[in-house]
Amino acid sequence: MAAVGSRGTIPEASPFKPEEDVEKLRSAMKGAGTNEATVIEVLAHRTIAQRQRIKEAYKQSIGKDLKDDLIGELTGNFEKVVVGLLMTAPEYDAYELHNAIQGAGTEEAALIDILASRSSEEVRAINNYYKKKFDKSLEDDISSDTSGMFKRVLVSLTTAGRDTTDSVNDAGAAQDAKEIFEAGEARWGTDEVKFLTILCVRNRNHLLKVFDEYKKVSGRDIEDSIKREMSGCLEDVFLAIVKCIRNKPAFFAERLYKSMKGLGTTDSILIRIMVARAEIDMMDIKAEFNKMYGKTLHSFIKGDTSGDYRKILLELCGGDN
Repeated sequence: MAAVGSRGTIPEASPFKPEEDVEKLRSAMKGAGTNEATVIEVLAHRTIAQRQRIKEAYKQSIGKDLKDDLIGELTGNFEKVVVGLLMTAPEYDAYELHNAIQGAGTEEAALIDILASRSSEEVRAINNYYKKKFDKSLEDDISSDTSGMFKRVLVSLTTAGRDTTDSVNDAGAAQDAKEIFEAGEARWGTDEVKFLTILCVRNRNHLLKVFDEYKKVSGRDIEDSIKREMSGCLEDVFLAIVKCIRNKPAFFAERLYKSMKGLGTTDSILIRIMVARAEIDMMDIKAEFNKMYGKTLHSFIKGDTSGDYRKILLELCGGDN
């Protein structure tokens, strides 16, 4: 696998002078109106680490918080993207999870997208930041806001207990596949705990083998069985886990496609993925998008958004390829 960050669309700016960037942003916000083009030019072309240095330099030289100043100047979805770009990865994920739980009703999509796709190390960092920032544990907040087996799956993912080795036990994988089959397709009713125990705990390589074995035992893909056996949020979270194990960029490509196709745009999903993945695997997500839908992600975003919001997303997307 390529090194983390090497499949992103935002390379490190070089030369990088945070003081000059501060001056540009300050000028962009002076007087009546804001020069949004400058905000995009600076923030969409710096890495997360570089943006943290810009925030520090801004506070030092101006004595104010860059985020607060930008929030005072910007509005709507464009503001949401900019605010997201100013955060570190665990901070952004924690903030999105907190918003998903605190709002009227729970935005299950956010809980599923984030917790099913982050590594154990990433989830631990999110937990730490969440506790520090909101003075409550993420697990407690999820527990009080969700219920049933869906809650149990999310809590399991929140513990970041997935095996992180690469070891595959062939006999164990065959046994796991048999147990999932017997817990679902082969019986009346479904023993969801068995799905949870295997899908939330085993390592990726082992699970890929389990999926192969499952097809031999049951004659169908595990995704098809999940769709037949489950419904609602539980079906969504198990499918997300399986898809992320198989091919994470393809999972995000599908989420982006669904957020834009049809009437209206689910901006919360579009923004979250574009901001969170820009520096990690956006190039791979674009390639999968093209392969799956025969169109570029760039063209989809262009046709589905407008104004400065469109401009900044297109910068995060990188070229139209």
